[in-house]
Amino acid sequence: MSTEVRRTTTHWGTFDVTVRDGRAESTAALRDDPFAAPLAIGLHETLTHPLRITRPHVRAGWLEHGPRRARNRRGGEPMVEVEWDRAYDLVADELARVRRDHGDEAVFGGSYGWSSAGRFHHAQSQIHRFLVGDGGYTSSRNSYSVGAQEVVLPHIIGGSGMAMFDWNPTWQQIAEHGELVIAFGGSPLKNARVNQGGLRRHRAAEAQQACADAGVRFVVVSPLRDDLAPELDAEWVPIRPGTDTAMMLAMAHHIVRLGLEDRDFLARCCVGFEQFRAYVTGESDGLPKSPEWAERISGVPAAVIRELAEASVRQRTLISLTWSIQRAQHGEQPYWAGVSLASMTGSMGHPGGGFAAGLAATHGIGLHRGSMGAASLPQGRNPVRTFIPVARISDLLLEPGATIDYDGQRLTYPDVRLVYWAGGNPFHHHQDLNKLLRAWNMPETVVVHDSWWTPIARHADIVIPVATSLERDDLAVGNRDNHLLPMRRVQDPPTGVPTDFEAFCAIARRRGFEAGFDEGLDAEGWVRRLYAETAARVAERGLDLPSYDEFMRSEGFELPPIDQDHDVFQRLREDPDRHPLSTPSGRIEIHSDTVAAFGYDECPGHAVWQEPVEWLGAPVAGDGTWFHLLSHQPRGRLHSQLDFSGASLATKTGGREPVMLNVDDAARIGVEDGDVVRLWNGRGACLAAVRTTDGIRTGVVVMATGGWYDPDRPGEAGSLDLQGNPNVLTLDVPTSRLAQATSAQTCLVRIAPAPGAPESRAHQVPARG
Repeated sequence: MSTEVRRTTTHWGTFDVTVRDGRAESTAALRDDPFAAPLAIGLHETLTHPLRITRPHVRAGWLEHGPRRARNRRGGEPMVEVEWDRAYDLVADELARVRRDHGDEAVFGGSYGWSSAGRFHHAQSQIHRFLVGDGGYTSSRNSYSVGAQEVVLPHIIGGSGMAMFDWNPTWQQIAEHGELVIAFGGSPLKNARVNQGGLRRHRAAEAQQACADAGVRFVVVSPLRDDLAPELDAEWVPIRPGTDTAMMLAMAHHIVRLGLEDRDFLARCCVGFEQFRAYVTGESDGLPKSPEWAERISGVPAAVIRELAEASVRQRTLISLTWSIQRAQHGEQPYWAGVSLASMTGSMGHPGGGFAAGLAATHGIGLHRGSMGAASLPQGRNPVRTFIPVARISDLLLEPGATIDYDGQRLTYPDVRLVYWAGGNPFHHHQDLNKLLRAWNMPETVVVHDSWWTPIARHADIVIPVATSLERDDLAVGNRDNHLLPMRRVQDPPTGVPTDFEAFCAIARRRGFEAGFDEGLDAEGWVRRLYAETAARVAERGLDLPSYDEFMRSEGFELPPIDQDHDVFQRLREDPDRHPLSTPSGRIEIHSDTVAAFGYDECPGHAVWQEPVEWLGAPVAGDGTWFHLLSHQPRGRLHSQLDFSGASLATKTGGREPVMLNVDDAARIGVEDGDVVRLWNGRGACLAAVRTTDGIRTGVVVMATGGWYDPDRPGEAGSLDLQGNPNVLTLDVPTSRLAQATSAQTCLVRIAPAPGAPESRAHQVPARG
C-alpha cells in the first residue's frame, strides 16, 4: 500500500489531502491557516459520495416525447442512464436542430464562475468557448453578487466591472491612516473564506484586527451584530433592512446643516452636488432628509445619526458598504448615497478613508490590488450580440419577445429553446424558485454538466457527468492575490468520467469544430500552454518562474505585487484635470446627467430614498405578523457547492438550514432553539430550524443561501421546500430599470411552528429509471 500527501488549491483554501493507493482518504488545512480548517471537513468524501454522478442520464419524459415546450416536468420525473456516445449524440443533434430551426440566439449559455479555481478547467470559460465555436449564444451580463453596483458605479466614479474593487482602501491603509470605519452591512469574515481563483492562506481576520489594534473605531450598521467580527469591538447600529440610503441621506443633511461639507473637494472633483444638496435639504421637494426623518424610516435614533455625521467629518473616515446592501429593490441608491456622503466628509482621496465597496466580500478585496495578469482560456468573440441582465433568467424564459429597459438601452428577450449550463446552480442563486421552476419548464431542452445530483442536475433533460476540481491538474491564481499555485489532482475521476473540456471536445467533434475548440491540445497541453504564457508575462516584470514540471512539484510561488497606482481618488484630489475619472465629466458625478436622461423615475440622476415594495415600514407589516427575511452567504460552503459535505452539514440543525431569530421574537412565536418552523409568503414556503440570538434586530430573520432546493412534490411549483432555501420566498423583481439586478433582500415572510414536519430529502439520490 502506498500513501502520499498531495497539496491542492480550491476557492476556499489550500489543503493537504492524504491519498492511499490512489484514493483520497483525509483532508487537512495547512498548519499556518487554521481559518480554513472548518472547510476541510469531509472534502475528500465528496468524491465518492452516493450523490456522485458517473454515467450520463436523460429525463424519462424527454426520452419518450423528445424536446417540447408543453407539459415538461423537470425535476419530477426519473432520470434514465444512457451510454456516453448516445448522450453526446443527443446534445450535438439538439444543438444542430435548435440552431437550424430557431437561430443561434435560441441557445442560452448559462454558467456562474465559481465551479473551479483553475485557469483552464473553469466551467464558465469552457462553455462560453464551446458555444462561441458552435455559432454563438444568448449570454448574460453582470452578476448576482454586485449586479446593481456594476451598472451604477461607472456612472458615478467611472471604471468598470470588478476592477473598481482595486480602488478601495486596503486594510493596511486603514490601519495606518484611518480613524473611523462606518460599515453599512458590516464586513463579515465568513465571506472572506473564499476567493476567486483560490488562495494560499486566509489573512483577512488579522488584517481587520490590525486596524482595531491601531485604534480604528468600527461602527457596524446592520440588522445583524455579527456582520463585523466580535474582536473588533464594533459599535452596533441595528438598522431596519433596506433603509441604509435614508440614514446616509440624513447624515448628509446634518453635515450640510452645520456647513461642514468638504467644499473644496466637492467643487474641484465632483459635479452635481448642488442638485443633491437641494434634495437632502428639502429645497427641491419640500421634505428635508433630516435625522428625525431618517429615524422614522430606519429605526436608527436621530442622535446616533447626528453623532456619526459629525464624527465622519472630524476624523479620517471610511464609508464602507457590503455587496448585500445593493441586492435589494432600489439597490443602486445606497451605493450612490455612499459615494456622495464620502465625498462630503473630507476623507475622499486620502489614504485609509473615503468610500469602499465590498471589503472582505471575497478574501482578496482589501488585501491586494490588481492582478498578476495570468493567462486564461480564450473564449473567443460571441457572434450573437443578444444578452440579458443575469438576474432576468426567469423573465427571459417566460416572456420571449418582451422588451425591457437596461442602462439606457432597450432589450428584447429572444425565444430561447435550449439552455446549456455548466458550472453554477440557478436553483440556488436565483429568486422566487417557484417562478423559476415554471420558467425552467419552458425551453425545449436543458443540458447540464455536473458532478453530483445537485438541484440543477435534477432539473435537466440531459446530464453529462464531469470530473471535479480535485480530479484535474490546473494552475490557480487568486483574484487580488499574488500567489501562483499548483492545483494537483488528488485522485483520478471515476472510470469514463470526462472533464468539461473532454466532454465539449466529444460534442465539438460531432458538430465539426473540434480542431478550432481544442487547437490540437489535450487538457495537459492547455495547462502547460497557459503556464508558459503566464511565465512569459511575469518575465516581463523581471521575474523568472521554473519549468511547468518543477512548478507542479512545488508549493507555488508568492510574487511581488504589481506596481500599479490604484489610488484614483487621491490622484483626483491632487489634480482633477491631470487625473480625471472615466465619467463623462471626469469627476465624481453626485448627479449624473446621463442617468437622469434615461428617464427612470425609480432611479433619477442622484441618490434618493424610495420605499421598497416589501419592508418593515410597509402598512402590511404593521400588524406584527410579518418579518423581514435577509438571506446571506453561508459559513460552511461556497454558495450551494457541496451542500452534502461535512463542512456544510456541520452548520445545519437536524439536516435543515437554520433561521436566526431574535430571542424575543422566538418567545412571541412560541419556539426555541432547534424547533422546526415554516416560513411563507405569497411566493412560496420552506422549513427551517430555529436558532435564537440577541444579536439580531427584532422583526428581522436571517437564513443562509445555498441549502439545496428540496420540494416536497418534486417538479411542482408551489411545493414546500423541506431543507430551507430562502429563495423560495425571495422577490424576483429588478432593482430598477437601470441595472435590472436582483432584489433578494426585499422580502417579507410569516413564521409559525411546524411540529411533525417531514424530513429533508435534499441529499438523497433522485429516482432513476
